[in-house]
Amino acid sequence: MTIQFSTKIFPQADLQSSKLQKTSLKSLLGHTTDCLVLAYSKADFDSFSGAKGAKAKVGFLPELDVLLGGSVNHANIVGDLDSKQASVCMLRTEKSWAGNGVKAKRVLLVSLGDVHLASERSLTTYSKVARAALKVLSGGSIENALWFTPSFALAHKADFIAEEVRLTVQYAGDQAYRFGVRQPAMKFKAKDKADTFKQLVFAGNDDCAKELKAAVEQGVAMVEGMNLAKDLGNLPPNICTPTYLGKAAQGLSKKTALKVEVLGRKQIEALGMGSFLSVAKGSETPPQFIVMRHQGGKAGEAPIVLVGKGITFDTGGISLKPGEAMDEMKYDMCGAASVIGTMYSVSLMKLKKNVIGVIPTCENMPSGQATRPGDIVKSMSGQTIEILNTDAEGRLILCDALTYVERFKPAAVIDIATLTGACVIALGHVHSGLFSEDEGLVSELTKAGHASLDTVWRLPLDAAYHEQLKSNFADVANIGGRPAGSVTAACFLSRFTEKYKWAHLDIAGTAWKSGAAKGSTGRPVPLLVNFLLERK
Repeated sequence: MTIQFSTKIFPQADLQSSKLQKTSLKSLLGHTTDCLVLAYSKADFDSFSGAKGAKAKVGFLPELDVLLGGSVNHANIVGDLDSKQASVCMLRTEKSWAGNGVKAKRVLLVSLGDVHLASERSLTTYSKVARAALKVLSGGSIENALWFTPSFALAHKADFIAEEVRLTVQYAGDQAYRFGVRQPAMKFKAKDKADTFKQLVFAGNDDCAKELKAAVEQGVAMVEGMNLAKDLGNLPPNICTPTYLGKAAQGLSKKTALKVEVLGRKQIEALGMGSFLSVAKGSETPPQFIVMRHQGGKAGEAPIVLVGKGITFDTGGISLKPGEAMDEMKYDMCGAASVIGTMYSVSLMKLKKNVIGVIPTCENMPSGQATRPGDIVKSMSGQTIEILNTDAEGRLILCDALTYVERFKPAAVIDIATLTGACVIALGHVHSGLFSEDEGLVSELTKAGHASLDTVWRLPLDAAYHEQLKSNFADVANIGGRPAGSVTAACFLSRFTEKYKWAHLDIAGTAWKSGAAKGSTGRPVPLLVNFLLERK
């Protein structure tokens, strides 16, 4: 972890109560910290600034101004204080502060906007506010901060506060991530230095203490999983091979209660995974089949199974990709990375559910041994597949994994894959594509996406699309042409999932960023963690 998170409870602290404002502010300001972070509403600002029609002495800003020797009023006069949502105002220590027992070196005020409007009470609104505050804390001389959580609460409900806190930890962890810091052997650039902001303490009161502690612990576990997923995605493909992924998964079993099994080529052959092996044929690097188990629920309880595509480098095989940006095909294992990261997260938080992660992993390379367009292979399910394009390889390794997981009698199966460029064309880099005919799974995953702002968008699985996958020589073709490419890919996978509830996430547009900000995003670890946390 590149940033530390913790909690501190100020039992009676409540800035909404006029009776408790003064003592609450004194206790918060009396805590030694580089920066105390407080949020205020438009109503607070209007009252303090004397806006027409505003109620007199509403909010905590007048009392804060007294304790800070007029610093708040001065900021208002010079225009640094504003009611616009996500605006920030930094107040720095002055001589007068010490006389009032203030030990905080700075006070960061962040505007929530008009939270009386129902449209403003959402996680999207909160995310803008939290990001604005975290941006100020990062990259300067501030090493630690005290974040008074109740002041940020857009809705005074314990579950909403928990979602806000998890989201804040998620954003702070994302902001602090530095590949070269976490992977010293890969530190080739001078700018790969740790963020100067090192510790965020979430302050709360008795009303939210329990929820606050749990949310921080869950958020920290989520960030650890995201960081691992990013590391695996960002590693160069000559290091992050299928063998490396297997060893990385096995390494987690030494740090957590995860049970990990890694199957090699002979075991994969014995299982009859002809489709998976057809992709691995062109590479000298051996394929691996990774199974990770988290036994947090009752014995015999049906598990949730996560299946991740693990193509550690994708040349396209004989159907060779264009050379431009081919280096980014190291990210074709981000589905696998997200499953490994999520399994790490659920183990760290000791989730009381049974979860299994399954990862088929190999390279897709051209060689004299590589599978050719026109070859026909037999999958583990017994279905034959005509391979019309070797660059449609992700579905070929996933289909055997989806057949393999039948043995677990799962409550639900979710596969995660950087599957199609067509999904990027359809949804860009905002939403991951969601495919499922199970309305319950669709609802749960959509809700989890909103809770983590790691969003999904449902795309169709109509039977009519299966027509495009017909083959004259096998049970099914591995591509259906250019039209609706992401849909026909999902339809192909659905043929291997008829024995359980299933959803497919196409993360081709969300798993990594290109250009100057090139790097793994860690998505959809937040989505999957929130899904597992909330699943009944």
